[in-house]
Amino acid sequence: MPTEYTDSHLPHSERSSEGEPATTSPLASHGPVIRSLGQLAKGLSALFWGLPIALVVCVQCAKGDWFRPLGVVPPLVATGLLFYALSLLGNFQQQERIWISTLERAKIIALINVGISPFLYWWSRIPSNSFFSMIMDVTLVAGLLFLLLLNPVLVRLTAMLPDETLRMETRLFTSMNRTILLVVMTLLVAYLAMIRIEPGSPEKILGWMLKVLPLPHQAQMVFYFLDRAGLWLMLFPILFPIAMTMALIWKIKEVILVSIFGNEH
Repeated sequence: MPTEYTDSHLPHSERSSEGEPATTSPLASHGPVIRSLGQLAKGLSALFWGLPIALVVCVQCAKGDWFRPLGVVPPLVATGLLFYALSLLGNFQQQERIWISTLERAKIIALINVGISPFLYWWSRIPSNSFFSMIMDVTLVAGLLFLLLLNPVLVRLTAMLPDETLRMETRLFTSMNRTILLVVMTLLVAYLAMIRIEPGSPEKILGWMLKVLPLPHQAQMVFYFLDRAGLWLMLFPILFPIAMTMALIWKIKEVILVSIFGNEH
């Protein structure tokens, strides 16, 4: 069982026997705890902002022109921010093996994402290169896998905090997130495997559906839209888990800040 983090670990006002404030700062007497919580709060903040930044930057590097003059730097910085955020979280409760092992699994995928992020730029320059295309497939799966492994990290983190309501909400919403991400990842892997094994199979399936649907002209317009907006349609079901994960991260950080500073933060 993880060590639950209670208010007894937090700094409190210290007074002398005459009732006057003591000269020793409470931050000094609780230095390791405060530093650990400070690193945790910084890590959660970096994770909160890093998720949408990484999504926008990586999509733009692959499909847009905003960051093209900067080359491979934007995706490296964006994915590096997520790895840095998880590294900061690792300074909290280092003696908890289950917490640390869960965090390390997410860090490994985050590090892999950092390593393959330059291929987003290289693929945008040479999309016909088969090796770059294969790495892009790996990048898509690795990004979903990172989100999938990040949710158990939040569950383990809230298990060490004293807020029971937060623990229940985190378990509920992370369960929903993981279900959605597993479905999306399964469909994505099946689609990528299908086009690698049989490159023309998606067109054959669409052609068969055009024949059996009662309104072929309207169906053709729908498939044209799917072809033009394929990337954004794939991103849409991912936005809900990302938004829910960000909301949980923010709430966890707020609980930690309230525990340290009360209502004055």
